[in-house]
Amino acid sequence: MTTSIDHSANDMTVIIDTGVCNLTSVYNAMKRLTKHVAISSDSDVIQQAARVILPGVGSAHSGMASLSKKQLANLIPTLKQPVLGICLGMQLLTNESEESTSTDTINCLGCIPTTVNSFIQTRLPLPHMGWNKFNPTCLHPIFKNLTDGEYVYFVHGFNVPISEYTIANCDYGETFSAAIVNKNFIGLQFHPEKSGAIGSQILANFLEMKEEDEMAS
Repeated sequence: MTTSIDHSANDMTVIIDTGVCNLTSVYNAMKRLTKHVAISSDSDVIQQAARVILPGVGSAHSGMASLSKKQLANLIPTLKQPVLGICLGMQLLTNESEESTSTDTINCLGCIPTTVNSFIQTRLPLPHMGWNKFNPTCLHPIFKNLTDGEYVYFVHGFNVPISEYTIANCDYGETFSAAIVNKNFIGLQFHPEKSGAIGSQILANFLEMKEEDEMAS
């Protein structure tokens, strides 16, 4: 069972106000673990944070448009502290996404050098919505105190393929990345804030990460 983590005031976790999602569920999940959490789109606040969460729901097009409007698209790739992308936030950390309003792909933040693709092989209903099993493929601090085959909550219509940056996979008619990592950037395709005790443990693990930690895949 996870317990509340008492961080000092200079150990703030900042949830980026992307403008494309309801932040309440992520904020409340974090607030149950620490009192040192804030929501902001201010670049100075984000840069000074001990760790950063990039949430998001919707399309890559709207997500990148909002980050660009808030002048955060150039800032986020320069961050050195642990950064956690959730759902669309994970997809925005990649190089590009097929989730576009045109035939062209959308350029994303480029923090994790992989892509976001359409489901090709699955014959199951889309979007992929509900509880599904995810399988960590390496020992990573974000998965501390978890066992194989845990169930977490997904809502997405596009996926990140398996690559050297994959640290957990999931199957939904085809196998895709449930979690990816590159240095200090971590992406979760599922919603830890909606995944009960397992999700709470993952968020607690993230709160234990610091800038100097080695988090490369």
